[in-house]
Amino acid sequence: MEETATATAAAPAAAEKASSYRYWVREATGDAAPLPVPRKLDATAAAAAANGNGNPPPLGSVWNQAGTWEEKNLNSWANSRIKELLGSLDSLEFPTGKASLDGVSKCIGDAFLVTVRNKKRVGYTYELSLKFKGEWLIKEEKLKVKGHLDIPEFSFGELEDLEVEVRFSDDKGLASDDKRQICKDLKSFLSPIREKLRAFEEEIKDSLQQVWNSIWMGIS
Repeated sequence: MEETATATAAAPAAAEKASSYRYWVREATGDAAPLPVPRKLDATAAAAAANGNGNPPPLGSVWNQAGTWEEKNLNSWANSRIKELLGSLDSLEFPTGKASLDGVSKCIGDAFLVTVRNKKRVGYTYELSLKFKGEWLIKEEKLKVKGHLDIPEFSFGELEDLEVEVRFSDDKGLASDDKRQICKDLKSFLSPIREKLRAFEEEIKDSLQQVWNSIWMGIS
């Protein structure tokens, strides 16, 4: 009787053991299919798998996979490039004088690359001042004039609204009509300045495209 009870109790334990996954693995024969081996995905593949649609990975940093907001400062490159471009402007000649730009005396602002909702955008906001020097024939006398061309704050996509304000370093001896004429002449620099800043804007847009391409190719 006792032996029968022991055998009956052992039967469920044997059945449970037989159905156990670990037991099955231990007892697997050589004909069984090999167990799956874990494989590490690279960052691009992992992101594509997470997206489930093969789209490129989020454009932000690793810590910002949601792509909510991220800003990259481009000031160092932008400041240097603006000064380089504006420093290459040619001198201009006018009916009664000539002038040239003598460097950028003020370059204040920010340039940035922003990730918002997994999309990248570029932008900038600047305020500039350029030194000028020139010579005008006034009342049959050549008079040297120095000063600054001030460009008030402007932003990405606003170059058509660019303005130049003339500020003389020393306007003694200049009559109102003479100053008005000189200011009119100096504002002729507005067009070439705008063209140089357009080149800068194109370059900053190209940098965005390069970033996008590098991310898409999985090499960033």
